[in-house]
Amino acid sequence: MLDALILFFSAAIVNNFVLVRFLGICPFIGVSNQLSAAVGMGGATTFVLVLSALLCSLANNYVLLPLGLISLDLIADIIIIAVAVQLVEIVVKKVSFNLYQALGIYLPLITTNCIVLGLVLLNMSLSHSIVNSIVYALGAGVGFTLVLTLFAAMRERLLLNDVPAPFQGTAIALISAGLMSLAFMGFAGFTGTSV
Repeated sequence: MLDALILFFSAAIVNNFVLVRFLGICPFIGVSNQLSAAVGMGGATTFVLVLSALLCSLANNYVLLPLGLISLDLIADIIIIAVAVQLVEIVVKKVSFNLYQALGIYLPLITTNCIVLGLVLLNMSLSHSIVNSIVYALGAGVGFTLVLTLFAAMRERLLLNDVPAPFQGTAIALISAGLMSLAFMGFAGFTGTSV
């Protein structure tokens, strides 16, 4: 149990995928203009991360490895991720059409989010079990949502402040992202090792 908590905390805070591993920068900058959009994108991405980690772990451990087709893992993982995103889009559209409309273009864009493939590849390279893969994916999703939400709140506050003209827009966003990254890198060493 303690190992799972360490793995979760490591993925969410210590080795945050956006601010420490620098994966998912495009949605981090692009979707973080509004707090509501950031929360929606974070929630949808977390669900896709967990689902794709589970499905890719199952496929790699119980289909590709026993058949000696492990060299096809990258192709299989990309297909599984694309199918998982499409499945999530269909389910959200059927279950809650209002949520589907609120997320809009964000759902299909999750397919191209490098966090999803990066997580699956890290799970394989770190030889995580299926349970650890899911915990790691959940931590990565929570960390992604946390950072996206914090950054969106920061950007909304920056709009209300008097920022010098040369720093307005993307410049102040990148400076703020750099400062957030430094703050998150300050957590390095809490788990003892980099996971």
